[in-house]
Amino acid sequence: MKNKTILIMPALTLAFTSCQNTPDTSQTEKLNYPATKKVEQTDDYFGTKVSDPYRWLENDTSAETKDWVIAQNKTTNDYLSKIPFRDKIKNRLTEIINYPKYSAPFRAGEYYFFDKNDGLQNQSVTYFQKGLDGEPKVFLDPNKPSANGTVSAYLSGFSKDYKFVTYNVSQAGSDWQQMFVMEVATQKQLSDTISWVKFSGAAWRGNGFYYSRYDKPVAGSEFSNQNKFQKIYYHKIGDKQEKDELIYEDKKNPLRYHSVGITEDERFMLLYISQGTGGSEIYYADLSKGFTSLKGETFEPLLTGFKYENSVIDNVESEYGPAFLVRTNIDAPNYKIVVVSPKRYPESRMLTIIPEKKELLETVAIAGGKLFTGYLKDVTTRVFQYDLKGKLEHEIQLPDLGTASGFGGKKQDTILFYTFASFMYPPTIYKYDISSGKSEVFRTTEVKFNPSDYETKQVFYSSKDGTKIPIFIVHKKGIKMDGNNPSLLYAYGGFNINSLPSFRPANIVLLENGGIFAMANLRGGGEYGENWHKAGMLLNKQNVFDDFIAAAEYLIKEKYTSTPKLAIEGRSNGGLLVGACMTQRPDLFKVALPAVGVMDMLRFHKFTVGFGWVDEYGSSDSSNHFKNLYSFSPLHNIKENTEYPATLVTTADHDDRVVPAHSFKFISELQNKHKGSNPVLIRIETKAGHGAGKSMTKQIEERADIWAFMFYNMGIIPKY
Repeated sequence: MKNKTILIMPALTLAFTSCQNTPDTSQTEKLNYPATKKVEQTDDYFGTKVSDPYRWLENDTSAETKDWVIAQNKTTNDYLSKIPFRDKIKNRLTEIINYPKYSAPFRAGEYYFFDKNDGLQNQSVTYFQKGLDGEPKVFLDPNKPSANGTVSAYLSGFSKDYKFVTYNVSQAGSDWQQMFVMEVATQKQLSDTISWVKFSGAAWRGNGFYYSRYDKPVAGSEFSNQNKFQKIYYHKIGDKQEKDELIYEDKKNPLRYHSVGITEDERFMLLYISQGTGGSEIYYADLSKGFTSLKGETFEPLLTGFKYENSVIDNVESEYGPAFLVRTNIDAPNYKIVVVSPKRYPESRMLTIIPEKKELLETVAIAGGKLFTGYLKDVTTRVFQYDLKGKLEHEIQLPDLGTASGFGGKKQDTILFYTFASFMYPPTIYKYDISSGKSEVFRTTEVKFNPSDYETKQVFYSSKDGTKIPIFIVHKKGIKMDGNNPSLLYAYGGFNINSLPSFRPANIVLLENGGIFAMANLRGGGEYGENWHKAGMLLNKQNVFDDFIAAAEYLIKEKYTSTPKLAIEGRSNGGLLVGACMTQRPDLFKVALPAVGVMDMLRFHKFTVGFGWVDEYGSSDSSNHFKNLYSFSPLHNIKENTEYPATLVTTADHDDRVVPAHSFKFISELQNKHKGSNPVLIRIETKAGHGAGKSMTKQIEERADIWAFMFYNMGIIPKY
């Protein structure tokens, strides 16, 4: 879920024969699934009685649930262990992924920092070096033997003099984090420890920093009693957390998120308030007035109301005094850049300097006194350089159609770095000279296969209501389009999140076996601006499922694949997508792969941070939204005596974003009602969370199991 991620030779003989002659390698006998007890639980939603017999699985820490998890994992592991090529896929996947991976460097004072993974390290390591020619040294390495790959860490904020840096640490993939402080030059960790942090960086000012956190959860409380009243504190270096000063709290709105930022010159503090995953209010405080501390009443409004998405780029001086550069979608669904002068009259306080275009203004970065705007033209990046008055200087020439990211820096920077990648274009880091506008390759990625053996195309197909939907299709050059290619259709479709072309090395296992990877850009995402998002949210959510179903029908119609060779996959909101589509059209897909999905649409808002998704989905507490949610909720639309696709649900026991109860209840209902020999199984990762921070070892094992399950149930024998 988004909290304001997510990408050549002539025809070769395939590793399998046509669909009619393919040996049936799948298990045809009906599996004996673990017994899952039912309880008497019925809820009344505006006169509609809804049974919830697996409510007890919502208590995922109980001994009874833990026993159920062990039994389900045993059944799944027993099934997967019988797939003869499972280990071969894992070995090939390990070989493919074993190459050095780098992030673009960024400057912090006299040092440059970057992340690197040697190839198979469970977590990336942060390095630093003096200048661009210095020797890289390890700065932060979470790969301690005692961590077992389950600890992740990242830098979260530097002091203005770059003497100190905070870093956040997460255990077992949890959203809960601790913050620590390190002296940069000596790498000495200070005694400071900040706990109960979630969704927060560190905004440094003076000899301390502002951050967001919750109160320590009450032992034994339900999920719905946690994650409330996020507050802003100021921590002074060397103090115990108990001495941190409360800067801002809202006692009337327990479910709102609060975060802070400090402008580069440390003059202004910015307070962001949101009550869901979209829309934010911005307040500011002028720190130049000599404040040593702040209270809520000292913040002045900059942009209020939760209808629009607003973010401050930087502060500037205008003819009316201090002002702010802001990216906003106020009266501009595709976003624009404005200067907001707080002291001007309300009706004239906002001056547009870069107007809205027909393309989505996806990103804005600032460095070296220039603005760098990233637009999406049919889901691929275009980057332009402007001055701070909004005058276009030039377009930055990218090497191909794909995704460019980075471009941020400090006011004094003369160079910056960005990364470009696409489905078959390995991530390449470029060094960019701001004054000349020239790019040069800084670091390439050496992979263990030939990307030029494959091709990517983008086409547009018609959804149920006639809307044109873009889809990327990736495959080996020269394969025959006869409907027999094993294919994976992937999408997300929600929360204004853009699914962009990205390099996915694990997909080579599919592609080098004559398979096809397809990614559809459904409504509900943000690829075409806020109108595209709104067309797939709340009461329009069915459009997203129609778009996905139409994508599958298109691939079949054009003979890229056929139902016996088609799998669908999505994660989180995308897991909901797969769950909804497999229950609405079980006849259309051979394999379904819903990962960490939101499956119980009537109770999602009662778990951890699920309340923040009500703006996107609606709530069963509303009669209109209940009817809509009930119509597509995957858990509640599984029908008796229906044959569903071969299904491998994946989740994790430490997922505190989309709690595993969603997947637990869904698979229990599916195993109870499913008719036919297709296996319907759940794979429950231990000591892992929603996805971020998952160790490389766990990623490889999970992906190997997914490919093995998919091939096996399609009757495909990979060439390994």
